[in-house]
Amino acid sequence: MTTPSLIELHVIQNFPPSNLNRDDTGSPKDCEFGGYRRARVSSQSLKRAARVHFQRLGFLTDADRGTRTKRIVEWVTSHVIADGIHAPDDAIRVVETALAIAGYGFAEPGAGDPYAKTEYLLYVGEDEVARLANLCQKQWDNLFAHANALNPAGTPKAKLKAAGKAFAASSAGRALAAELAAVLTSRARAADVALFGRMLADRPEANVDAAAQVAHALSTNVVSVEFDYYTAVDDRKPADTAGADMIGTVEFNAPCFYRYANVDVNQLRTNVGGDDALVARAVAAFLEATIAAVPSGKQNSMAAYTPPSFVLAVARDGTRWNLANAFARPVAPTRDHDLVEGSVARLCAHWDALIGMYGTRGIGGTWSASVVPLTAGAFGASHHSGGIADVVRGAVAACGLPAVGGA
Repeated sequence: MTTPSLIELHVIQNFPPSNLNRDDTGSPKDCEFGGYRRARVSSQSLKRAARVHFQRLGFLTDADRGTRTKRIVEWVTSHVIADGIHAPDDAIRVVETALAIAGYGFAEPGAGDPYAKTEYLLYVGEDEVARLANLCQKQWDNLFAHANALNPAGTPKAKLKAAGKAFAASSAGRALAAELAAVLTSRARAADVALFGRMLADRPEANVDAAAQVAHALSTNVVSVEFDYYTAVDDRKPADTAGADMIGTVEFNAPCFYRYANVDVNQLRTNVGGDDALVARAVAAFLEATIAAVPSGKQNSMAAYTPPSFVLAVARDGTRWNLANAFARPVAPTRDHDLVEGSVARLCAHWDALIGMYGTRGIGGTWSASVVPLTAGAFGASHHSGGIADVVRGAVAACGLPAVGGA
């Protein structure tokens, strides 16, 4: 078969009382699946947790990671004035003008804040910021003249986007606008931008198709919301005064989650411009961070940091298999098997059923790490078991990527 270009992760993770991901009322997110109420953690929450976890891994440097921010003016300006040649106030107006000509808009800065914020969050890498700063320095005289015309001191920032757009459409501004726009639309080295994608509704040329997909985590068991009734007492209350000084409730549940994610190695390679060493580091970081990361909701009061009990990685070419239907009928503990064991057994049985129906074409190997003993022959002859490092190393190698230190 051809070299696999896709890696899938299937994870079973059981949690004690927790509220990892809340809805707008503060309740744990949930949904109905298979006709039963299930706990849920949104894909956005899981991706955020993974991105934060990237910082704890050794695979990606600061330059390899992206940042989601509205404060790009401040960030670029810090690069522009680092050599001490340009005055900060002038540099701010030049950077604002450059971004406006490139098509970006701003909200008014807060009182006492010299830096305008972009009208929405931008997901950018350090290399893109450095390139924009370098271009501002190279084109300083040109941009400074345009800043005096388009963005004189006191100009409302909300009007700057329209002024920049009009200038970019003019014969005098077309070449400069194209050069500025190219800085923020060229392939970024930021691995997490390449993995999770970038979408700007009014700047489609800056979009990046995500190489990774993350499903909403779904509990294998039926859940119901419970309430933690708590009280707090004033430490300086007189000894003869009874009663609590604060009373409240916090909602929680205790789910066993099935989690699914995948990463398309070919799309990732395209997104980072063909750098296979960076692709390998990004894949390894994505796999380890996705396995290890836990959302931060209510952790200060519940500390629900339970690692996964079972991880399965599949290297394959083409078709993706989300195995959530293994739990269309909820898992329940029995006298012989707890909820985790039952969930792992159900996942293995569903895999066998799918293999029986569709065969193994396109599957280049499976790797698992489990605290639960697996049945003999689980996942077939091409299956390998070990620790998390073995899972990551095996899946990366199966896709023809170079070995990564630490994986």
